[in-house]
Amino acid sequence: MTTVRTAPYGHRSQGLRSHGRLARLLAVALAAVLALSVLAACASSDDDAPGEAASPGLRAGTVGLLLPEAKTARYETTDHPTFVSVVERRCPECEVLYANAAQDAADQLQQAESMLSRGVDVLVLDAVDAVAAKSIVVQAQRLGVPVVAYDRFLDGADYYVSFDNELIGFLMGEALVGAVKARAEEDGTRAAGRRPGVLLVHGATTDPNAEALAAGVHRALEGEDIDVLAEYETPDWSPDMATEWVEGMLTRFDDQVDGVFAASDSIAGGAISAMKAAGLDPVPPTTGQDGELAAVQRVLSGDQYMTVYKATTQQARTAAELAVRVLRGESPRATASIGGVPTLLLAPRAVAAGDVQRVIVDGHVHSVDEICTPSYLEACRAAGLVS
Repeated sequence: MTTVRTAPYGHRSQGLRSHGRLARLLAVALAAVLALSVLAACASSDDDAPGEAASPGLRAGTVGLLLPEAKTARYETTDHPTFVSVVERRCPECEVLYANAAQDAADQLQQAESMLSRGVDVLVLDAVDAVAAKSIVVQAQRLGVPVVAYDRFLDGADYYVSFDNELIGFLMGEALVGAVKARAEEDGTRAAGRRPGVLLVHGATTDPNAEALAAGVHRALEGEDIDVLAEYETPDWSPDMATEWVEGMLTRFDDQVDGVFAASDSIAGGAISAMKAAGLDPVPPTTGQDGELAAVQRVLSGDQYMTVYKATTQQARTAAELAVRVLRGESPRATASIGGVPTLLLAPRAVAAGDVQRVIVDGHVHSVDEICTPSYLEACRAAGLVS
């Protein structure tokens, strides 16, 4: 679905634009992370000794993990292996059943039904389609199986583990606004009497996180002297479909595109490919989120303006620890409640080129060797990652 807008957002004071307000928002999110209590503290440590994994006599069981797709690199490279390793460490006698739905809601329903029929004790579900997945929640709870909504909110779930997605969208929008305004001053857009214009490439309508991200970027754009040329809800978060749509918008709006909000790093990659193919050099500032390796490399090379790193490893650890404790009959304490569901929220971190060393490398997200391949050596030297 495409919505075309030619009118600007309503005017507003610059208070929300101030660093103080943004700092307060980040502080609130950070406080949420620190308040994960014993649950997150246990889940986030890489140094747990094997002997501390489980106490004798604690009940074993089966944990089901259902992930939505593999186009986004994090699911198979981070979420799945981290989740399994934490369950194995915390509950050596437990079994993990795993399935990836490849963005097919009907397949995910079948996968869930299969796990429930095999006697799974706790179901951790990252839904392809949050509406369709309600039937999974109903079936699970009819059988007395607790459901942990993972990454994407689910009505009726017993717990929800995710990030503050509206804050993520706001961080991306703030960065985009700053970059577009700076570019407008540099290239004389304002002097020529033209307002800067941006494209908003959202995620899939079936994912409630996409709606939260959109709300965040809209909030950041509110009151700014920037036109939203068009918006697109990308089916299945597909980079190919994002590429195709951006190509069409570049033809439609010619040289009016001064920036792109891309709701994920994979969508950013598609949008950037379209702009490069159209001969835009440099590529207009483009956002992303997930902290994917390819995105970090694009940030360093200047092709992508920024990404937002979500500590998906900690998210997977937290969900795994939560699942084991629920399996044991405990009632872990949540830090928030969303839609009546006890919730654990983790804080995101904005990453520009100057943040790669501190957030990505020092945070052991991606190593210098992984990032600084031959094609990116010059960019890595400029950023001080290599000599």
